Amino acid sequence: MVQGSGNIKNTKRNAASKRPGAVWMSRFSRMHILTAVLFAVGFLLVFRLYFIQVLSHAKWKEMAEDQHSAFQRLVANRGEIFMHDSDALYPLAVNREYQMAYAVPKDIDDRDHVAIELSQALGMDIQSILEKLNRPDDPFEIIKKRLSDDETTRIRDLGIKGIALMPEEYRYYPAGELASQVVGFANLDDQESKAGSYGIESSQDGRLSGMTGQVKQEKDAGGRWIPLSDRSIISAQDGDSIILTLDRVIQYETEKILKDAVDQYQADRATAIIMEPQTGRILSMASFPQFDPNEYSKVEDYSLFMNPALSMSYEPGSIMKPLTMAIGLEEKKVSPETEYVDTGSVQVGGFTIHNSENKVYGRSNMYKVLDQSINTGVIFVEKLVGNASFGDYVRRFGFGERTGIELPAELSGNVRNLDNVRSDTQYYTISFGQGIAVTPIQIVSAYAALANGGQLMRPHIIDAFIHADGTKDQVEPEIIRRVVSEDTSQMIGKMLRDVVVNGHGKHADVPGYLVGGKTGTAQVAKSDGKGYEDGVSIGSFAGYAPINDPRFAVLVKLDNPKNVEWAESSAAPTFGKIMAFLLEYAKIRPTETINATTAASTAAKGESH
Repeated sequence: MVQGSGNIKNTKRNAASKRPGAVWMSRFSRMHILTAVLFAVGFLLVFRLYFIQVLSHAKWKEMAEDQHSAFQRLVANRGEIFMHDSDALYPLAVNREYQMAYAVPKDIDDRDHVAIELSQALGMDIQSILEKLNRPDDPFEIIKKRLSDDETTRIRDLGIKGIALMPEEYRYYPAGELASQVVGFANLDDQESKAGSYGIESSQDGRLSGMTGQVKQEKDAGGRWIPLSDRSIISAQDGDSIILTLDRVIQYETEKILKDAVDQYQADRATAIIMEPQTGRILSMASFPQFDPNEYSKVEDYSLFMNPALSMSYEPGSIMKPLTMAIGLEEKKVSPETEYVDTGSVQVGGFTIHNSENKVYGRSNMYKVLDQSINTGVIFVEKLVGNASFGDYVRRFGFGERTGIELPAELSGNVRNLDNVRSDTQYYTISFGQGIAVTPIQIVSAYAALANGGQLMRPHIIDAFIHADGTKDQVEPEIIRRVVSEDTSQMIGKMLRDVVVNGHGKHADVPGYLVGGKTGTAQVAKSDGKGYEDGVSIGSFAGYAPINDPRFAVLVKLDNPKNVEWAESSAAPTFGKIMAFLLEYAKIRPTETINATTAASTAAKGESH
């Protein structure tokens, strides 16, 4: 027993004598592991700090600024748009405050009753209102925007708990459809991107929008302003207002005449441009049909937003002939009295080019070429000038390039058929307005150059910019280049006058005034292949007056008139009505004797030959 007991004690003693070393070894291993862990964690922390402070410095700096600074945006007022109205300005686009009705559903007790009251006050469906009111967890539900004055008064008079009004600023167009395709429209709700769409609202969006302001100040961790911290304030800069060159009375009357022409001749569309030849100022740029920019969201045909005066190109037809004739006069290849013998057609490149209606005129001078609109006559001129020189002049008149007018989506047209100077066929057809695509603004600019002594002016539709401080920047006329000489300008003016007196332009005349111009009845090229559409045409008349002191260059274009065949019976009388109004409105005194024949001719305007 005792011996056994002694053995047990010795065993315990021996085990006890070994335990300190084992414990020390165990502690040593744990220290290594802990040190390794701490080293690894430290390395990761150092690497993370390096990644944040060095590699991602810019990113985290921006995030820190977002978290510790507050920014309050100060919205600039959008500039307004005006047109001339005698000695005053007429607003086309202004900023107007409307009221919005909204609901706080949790504050409304009897939702059914409130829905009925709102339905009667706002002319809305009861069920649609109830759907908004039956959202008690939503603190803000819009009932209706852009309330009328009467609707605003009715909501205020109701005094319903949980129903309130909030002011909103919208773009308002006091003139409605007047010059709508020039002005365009804007959505003031869009503060992050471009607000303006189409027209001046789009092309001048940067100047109209101004510069958004900003307030910056430090915040604490709870999002509260730190009173003693620095505050940086950048004030908003209101946008520039714009005065257009348009004249309200001229624009209104032009649009009215165009609408009547569309109705009378059953045309698809009509466009007219009135330009001051000496300055390039656009006094009217009108198209029909139009749209109301106050209701732009209701427009289903988006093509109505486009401005046909510069965003739609077409083959001009015979209104190109005076330009070809001016080139021949300038190059001294012909004079107004130069004669040639017309056989009715020209053979070129395996094709036969005929005169209109296959007519044969025999011996003719250059006056007669324009009076009777003889295709072979302008081909005769083009052949004398030569393809290379003729092509250069066509481009110098501005075709194939944008005019640079201050409006968006301007097309340059298409003069690619001039690229091959060996292609006589292409050059011959271009001489009388086929095989070339132009825009109305290019045509009226070219005719203005014929009128003003031979200088191509840059057309401009902005008269001045008015800055927020009231200062004004006037837009000055710009000469692009001289195209023909003053002598050529005078000769072509007399020839265009002869077209109106003795040729196809009689319906464009205004008794007592020297009016000159040229008709053009053009075919419409197929959009899906070669050739032209059957039974579809574009009638144009381009000209200016008075010939001895040109004040107005005018282009009228009627798309696909249905009940007349030739432009002399549609576009010419429409031009005559516009020009008669212009000359009277400008108080220009008549210089010619009015005889019975002229008066009768004027009375017959609008009738077909």
